Amino acid sequence: MPITLHCDLNATPTSLRHPWRKCVGSGHATLALRADWQAQLRQAHDDLGFQYIRFHGLLDDDMGTLICQSNQFVYSFFNADQIFDFLVSIGMRPVVEMSFMPSTLSSGGDIVFHYKGNITPPRHPEEWGELMRRLAAHWVDRYGIDEVAQWYFEVWNEPNLPAFWTGGQLAYFDLYETTVRSIKGVDTRLRVGGPASAGNAWIPEFQEFCKSRDLPADFISTHYYPTDAFGEIGADTVTQLEHAPLDVMREHALSARAQAEGKPLLYTEWNITSNPRDPQHDGSFAAALATRIVMGVDDVVDAYSYWTFSDIFEENYFPSQPFHGGFGLMTLHGIKKPIYQALAMVAKLGERHYPVPQSHPTVMLWIGDAHVLCINQAMPRHDIREEAITLTLQLQPGQRARKVDIHRIDAENANPATLWQQWGEPGYLSAEQVSSLKLASEPQPNDIEFTGTAKTLSMSFTVAAQSVNLIAIEWEVT
Repeated sequence: MPITLHCDLNATPTSLRHPWRKCVGSGHATLALRADWQAQLRQAHDDLGFQYIRFHGLLDDDMGTLICQSNQFVYSFFNADQIFDFLVSIGMRPVVEMSFMPSTLSSGGDIVFHYKGNITPPRHPEEWGELMRRLAAHWVDRYGIDEVAQWYFEVWNEPNLPAFWTGGQLAYFDLYETTVRSIKGVDTRLRVGGPASAGNAWIPEFQEFCKSRDLPADFISTHYYPTDAFGEIGADTVTQLEHAPLDVMREHALSARAQAEGKPLLYTEWNITSNPRDPQHDGSFAAALATRIVMGVDDVVDAYSYWTFSDIFEENYFPSQPFHGGFGLMTLHGIKKPIYQALAMVAKLGERHYPVPQSHPTVMLWIGDAHVLCINQAMPRHDIREEAITLTLQLQPGQRARKVDIHRIDAENANPATLWQQWGEPGYLSAEQVSSLKLASEPQPNDIEFTGTAKTLSMSFTVAAQSVNLIAIEWEVT
């Protein structure tokens, strides 16, 4: 039986804030010096409207930010400036993750990732504070306080995980106090926040610490992945997602929203899974699940930073295989994955959508002024099938449709990994193959039949399992 849905375009619409456009992630600061990284970010900014970007390792030794020569500290902010100059030039800004520890300041040799980010507390907190002061003062001098006051300074990355911080909670709080006092000492308008935690952790404790020490916290930042509570990192993510509720991301966002106590809430990392080599990242399942997630948190969070915009990413090693399950919205070659195209469809809804009464277990619709966004999505190993839908819109006075078409993202449409698999999964691509895959990544319009009266518009269409579908309505000009 077809699913029958109705929507009244005369009803009061709900606003759409699109917090997923506020920020997007990348892996490691030195990658931002690459020409291909910059080209892909420029495209993602132009296509999807990303405003900020966040990455690890701005203070790592390979950035040269602070080293020791002949027992003297040598500060060099040139590489960081090159990155921020580029961001400003394309209309973007940084969420400045203050990490990891320059080895010359570190209290130990513990490291993370192949690029050897030092994860220990500073040996002398005042030296860390001086680095924070110098950086903030330098950027204010270079870019002006009106610009830098719009940046976000986030203290560290996931300090609640021993893999990223050896000092524990109290040492992190001490690090935050040193950081915020140093940066605010340059100008109180600079925005500093934390706890940059994994899994929504430490927010109440961080808030209490800041209150007890009379410390500003201009925003609350944390991370969450749908797989966080359902198994260890690196485990079978299909099984993890099988047990994750469909609304798990909204539930945790609401919890963090309450704990933020009115402060801006920034999720500075999320993805459909936390596995950096997950084939699900490359297909239409990711597109459908991500669409559900971003629409589900739209009214809850202030920023929702997808991790990451590109597969140009090398926390463990630098890959070469074109489709390897990387975190990115785009492949190494800049081929748009289904999730990239899905976010472009979400953006098409505009700044509001009309309520649609619906209760189907896999199908959800959102209706904007000239577009209908429809997903057919379920977690792995849950029942799902192709669905037929009949949608009737109650029109506003004077509305009349001239044309209606549908763009599909599913296993067979806008899914370039399928074409690559048909080729036998070549490890390296020619320029001609890259061009073919880029073409295959683009959703193609197909007309759908509709019937209209002076008061209603009705249309029927089918949606594949694990799909995202955008219906575009061309209204007659009166």
